[in-house]
Amino acid sequence: MVTANWGFLVGGGRSSWVRLRTLIMLRWMAIAGQLTAITVADRLYDLSLPLGLCYMAVGASIAANLFSILLFPENKRLTENEALLTLLFDLSQLSFLIFVAGGLTNPFALLILVPVTISASALQLRTTVFLGLTAIILISLAALLHSPLRFDDGREFLIPSLFEFGFWLSIVTGILFLGFYARRVATEIRLMSDALLATQMALAREQKLTDLGGVVAAAAHELGTPLATIKLVSAELMHELKARPELLEDAKLIRDQADRCRDILRDMGRAGKDDLHLRQAPLSAALREAAEPHMARGKAVHFHVGPAEGSSDRQPTILRRPEIIHGLRNLVQNAVDFARSAVWIEAQWTEKTISVRIIDDGEGFPPNLIGRIGDPFMRARKSDMAASSRPEYEGMGLGLFIAKTLLERSGAELTFANATDPFLTPDDRPERCGAVVEAVWSMADLAAPANLALGANRRNEP
Repeated sequence: MVTANWGFLVGGGRSSWVRLRTLIMLRWMAIAGQLTAITVADRLYDLSLPLGLCYMAVGASIAANLFSILLFPENKRLTENEALLTLLFDLSQLSFLIFVAGGLTNPFALLILVPVTISASALQLRTTVFLGLTAIILISLAALLHSPLRFDDGREFLIPSLFEFGFWLSIVTGILFLGFYARRVATEIRLMSDALLATQMALAREQKLTDLGGVVAAAAHELGTPLATIKLVSAELMHELKARPELLEDAKLIRDQADRCRDILRDMGRAGKDDLHLRQAPLSAALREAAEPHMARGKAVHFHVGPAEGSSDRQPTILRRPEIIHGLRNLVQNAVDFARSAVWIEAQWTEKTISVRIIDDGEGFPPNLIGRIGDPFMRARKSDMAASSRPEYEGMGLGLFIAKTLLERSGAELTFANATDPFLTPDDRPERCGAVVEAVWSMADLAAPANLALGANRRNEP
């Protein structure tokens, strides 16, 4: 089985994820909204605003946008520090407007949430924490030190201090809650996207291996006759050259090399079986193929295949889809990794369903994670025993996610459970005491059609 390093999916940070043009467009929208608010407040509501300072703040945003457009290309993507400085500018500009236009009596103070929400959605945690703390400090200063809103007749616009405190508290709560919420949702979306990419790569790799097996099988078939002819002729030459030892050795070498070519093709043919005549296989054969890479890893793998009570004894023939083989292989790999000494692969069929159950004699799934099994990148701290038994894995849950996604794509319903109570003493546990994974397909989804036309093998295109 070919393994892959998925580190690029889980490490790597979030640099260069934000496009400068996106922030420029958002800033143009903010500039239009600020100009509209200033004009309406001045003309319609007769509020006496420091228009010079207000237009100066808006002009700074306009200048920053024009400078960015002229200096940077359209496809410019910001680094972490560049995005931080851009959002800090927007945060400072908005805080200045709030300061000169009434503080928390200005209803647009709520917009201070926007830079923090953008950071939580696209930047690293430390950047979001820094922006969030800065926003809280600035809004708190604006609440204490600000230029009050006044009407043209000199009257000051006042609201009860309790309302002002409540407005401040709601903004601070919004910064914390929306920042956490936006980051959590964006992180889950990214992890799911990365995990689906890994699933597609795993399926593509399995398909390539299967296609390679088809090439090898076709080569073995096509080369069988010429190799047999070479071996026959070399045998006849050996018979005729018994009196000439120097030529007899050459004839033996030709025969031996023909045998070697036959053995190489036979061994390579075991890597895949996508010959068109082998695109379906008995259920037991498909299970053994899926488990084959993990049957020589020091753990006993037992197979139990049979009908359910009252069902036909005839074993169903299933389609050998790459997603089914690879998904089952991942489940077997997980069982072998955590088993103490044995893994059981059980298959059963009825007239309507086919079920496969994989059981090990390990510690079982952690009870607190059973409900999350199948989610990608579960970051749980490994126990010392798990780390020693499986040092090459990071325990991210990606393998089970790939298996679950691929098998569900084929129509399976998966359930994860423990065979026994994991808190029982070793002496009280039965033989099959570890994790249990069961996949159930409808017969229509998994069984090969009875009238499947095979035909001739197809030519593999480069």
